[in-house]
Amino acid sequence: MLVTEWRTYERIDADFNGHEYILVKPKKAAEGRPWVWRAEFFSAFDSVDMDLLAKGWHIAYYGISDMYGCPEAVELMKGFFDFITKEYDLSDKADIFGFSRGGLYSVNYTAKYPEDISVLYLDAPVLDIRSWPAGLGIGAGAPTEWDECKNCFGLTDVKSIVEFKDNPLDKVDILLENNIPVVLCAGDSDEVVPYVENGEIFDSLYRKKNSDILTIVKPDCNHHPHSISIPGPISKFIAEHRGLYNTDSAL
Repeated sequence: MLVTEWRTYERIDADFNGHEYILVKPKKAAEGRPWVWRAEFFSAFDSVDMDLLAKGWHIAYYGISDMYGCPEAVELMKGFFDFITKEYDLSDKADIFGFSRGGLYSVNYTAKYPEDISVLYLDAPVLDIRSWPAGLGIGAGAPTEWDECKNCFGLTDVKSIVEFKDNPLDKVDILLENNIPVVLCAGDSDEVVPYVENGEIFDSLYRKKNSDILTIVKPDCNHHPHSISIPGPISKFIAEHRGLYNTDSAL
């Protein structure tokens, strides 16, 4: 275990079950010891993470990259969730952040273990592997990542790809049944993970049920930059769903 100072906060780098994890501690934990779980890309475009850290959230990351949210990855995540909540006395519900391909991890985990999640925050998320990394729609795709992804999910031929039903977009009904609040943030001109093939479909399905979703679509924005520079609206949504908005821990 390595303990360092990171952006004035205490940071722990350690190993669990053969994979690196990171935990950043707030100066003073908010009531209930809430935490942000970055599914991928720790510290990238992290205005919301840092805002919540200042308000008393812990930030955690578990390094299982190149697994694309496949069933094995989800079970590794469950082991980490059980470990970190007990080891550091964290809330039994995480606010899980799925940025880009992290959308695969965060939605698939939430659909399998909805009791573990308070809010699902998706940012320029991959929600259909045929869109990215396959590039079977209007996006360019990513050949190396697509080969990795196919191996992770055991996709061996065209038929298995066409009939694939383990995408986040296939699991919206499960999220709805479990009343999962969602933040969705994306650029309308994303050329890497096209919004029309991912976030737009998700948003439409969620809104058909009048469900709890905050959608922020950034005009003329490509895949980057992620998130928003003024994190207040997203932080507020997350804090409200923990009953912490307008308290000393989340002003």
